[in-house]
Amino acid sequence: MSEVEASEVPDTAVAQAPADEVPCADLPLSARVEAVLLTNDRPVTEQKLVEMLGLRPGAKAKDSAAAQVREAIDALNKSYESQGRAFRAERLAGGYQLLTTSAFAPLLARVRGLRQQGRLTPAALETLAIIAYRQPMLRSELEAIRGVACGEVLKSLLERRLVRITGRAEELGRPMLYGTTTEFLKVFGLSRIEDLPQAKELRNPQR
Repeated sequence: MSEVEASEVPDTAVAQAPADEVPCADLPLSARVEAVLLTNDRPVTEQKLVEMLGLRPGAKAKDSAAAQVREAIDALNKSYESQGRAFRAERLAGGYQLLTTSAFAPLLARVRGLRQQGRLTPAALETLAIIAYRQPMLRSELEAIRGVACGEVLKSLLERRLVRITGRAEELGRPMLYGTTTEFLKVFGLSRIEDLPQAKELRNPQR
């Protein structure tokens, strides 16, 4: 990824810890936020960015540390857009991550050499959808809904880190409960599980 000239992005006044306690405190906030996001391959939460950058609330209520982070990210995205960059800072899985824009998806798919067998099967997608909407849930509940054994499909989803064991049910045998993961949110472009489409949004518009 090409280095973005984030230092050219104007920053609002930032309240922060003393310079001797915060590395690079003399550099623009937008540049520091960008540096942190560039070196993380997972979403970074606002609170984590606040802690890493040593930010403190400003004098005004609107100048909270989290608000400063959001303003810096907005400034970065405006800079990326004006320069025609192929990426932007997206809110994902409860945090922020630098991601390429959707326009480059066909190119990246070709570069990465994605293969048909690497995609989820219809059975896996169906199983994943049920877990996502009904979690936490038992394997027996899942199999009752689908009407077939789900052992192999569950194993595949666990290996892909799309599903995880969230705990054990308080019933005879203490069977395992399953739920989705942060990786699931990333793959499907969701900030949180509540962002899943609701039933009324899934109706067939032709009916």
